[in-house]
Amino acid sequence: MAGQHGSRRYYQVLLQPNRAALVEELAKEKGIRSTEMIRQMVYSWLERELPASQYKQALAADQAVWAQAVRNRVEGRAKSKKESEERAA
Repeated sequence: MAGQHGSRRYYQVLLQPNRAALVEELAKEKGIRSTEMIRQMVYSWLERELPASQYKQALAADQAVWAQAVRNRVEGRAKSKKESEERAA
């Protein structure tokens, strides 16, 4: 069962030790974390297996969610800074 982490889904995947070692080795060669490489592999597989329009629609929706999250953080920090300045004055 997938858990939630904000708007993202959290999956736990167990790999057999020798194939997991292959993942670790490839990730090290690429200079990225193994979890990032696995994420890239899943997204690449989805892009190949699904109709382009369906994948692009999901990608665009994910990018919009990410952009909104960034805006929310920026607005939250600006609000917090303004409140701190008002308290200090």
